[in-house]
Amino acid sequence: MNIQTKFHGDIEISTDQLWTFPKGIPGFENEHKFVLLPIEGNTTFQVLQSTNKSEVAFVVTNPYTYVDDYSFEIDEPTIDALKIEKEEDVFVLSVLTLKQPFEKSTINLQAPLIFQINNRKAKQMILNDNRFDLRHPIGIAIEKGAK
Repeated sequence: MNIQTKFHGDIEISTDQLWTFPKGIPGFENEHKFVLLPIEGNTTFQVLQSTNKSEVAFVVTNPYTYVDDYSFEIDEPTIDALKIEKEEDVFVLSVLTLKQPFEKSTINLQAPLIFQINNRKAKQMILNDNRFDLRHPIGIAIEKGAK
């Protein structure tokens, strides 16, 4: 299928690349189908692109790259919605807010994206954990040597 993207122009994707967010993403509840796209020359970041609206795209990354002690329990509603049976069934990404200069960019640790590998369903889970910031500066991690 062909989709129009925010950063990659018009591209062709296969249906096995699709991730389904059954209830959408908070603020984008009508967007259910997304694809993870690479950023050329960068293995740390990806783009979570809606297949329906080109303007709905998020730069995402692995939060564990930036925060050593990042950990949380996946809540029961998310486990049920995604049909998670074991830890190996999932991976976690977080949304970045890009700023100039790049070192001032932030990562959202309060609302991780949970991806279930086996059924290709995903959900953004809102944490009720004041240990993690909505806008955690990634410049701190860059200074510590995160790549």
